[in-house]
Amino acid sequence: MSWIILLIAGLLEVVGVIILNEITRTKKKSLIIVLGIAFICSFSTLKLAMNSIPMGTAYAIWSGIGTGGGTLVGMLVYNEAKNTKRIFFICLIILSIVGLKLTS
Repeated sequence: MSWIILLIAGLLEVVGVIILNEITRTKKKSLIIVLGIAFICSFSTLKLAMNSIPMGTAYAIWSGIGTGGGTLVGMLVYNEAKNTKRIFFICLIILSIVGLKLTS
């Protein structure tokens, strides 16, 4: 169950990054409240996952999901560069997350 909670925490981190980008693009101050809620939920679920997953593993996976997810959203939604090097390194992040899961 902790691994599912950690996945949710990482996905909430991606949501927070998307909202942060929208604030930057649209200058809508009302989104700041939504941003705060997303990050509070992300940190809270990360804390819950850390009750049974070691801190280093949980944080590495959480930040990897946020980094990889944010980059993928940028490429798919915001038309950021889609080159093979970026895709290769996102795959490395995903492989690292899987590796941490398998060794924990």
